[in-house]
Amino acid sequence: MMRAIWNGTVIAEASRTVEVEGNQYFPVDSLKREFFTDSDHHTRCPWKGTASYYTVTVDGKENPDAAWYYPTPSPLARKIKDHVAFWHGVEVEGSPE
Repeated sequence: MMRAIWNGTVIAEASRTVEVEGNQYFPVDSLKREFFTDSDHHTRCPWKGTASYYTVTVDGKENPDAAWYYPTPSPLARKIKDHVAFWHGVEVEGSPE
């Protein structure tokens, strides 16, 4: 089981993730949605497309843009459609089943 943890709380948990460029992408339905709010931040990857971000909030503490996803990934990155990855101090631990 893979877990994403921030501020001592599990914010996502999945038996399967997709690894791309060293990042574990969690299925969107594995997110504990109460911890996520949409961000206005976007970035562009030359081969994956345009990324959108979530701010993660746990116990009143915000971690801006700590999670990202590709709403419409390029054909080369189609395996991460409907998946979310983490950074900015979010710990990812475990191993896929």
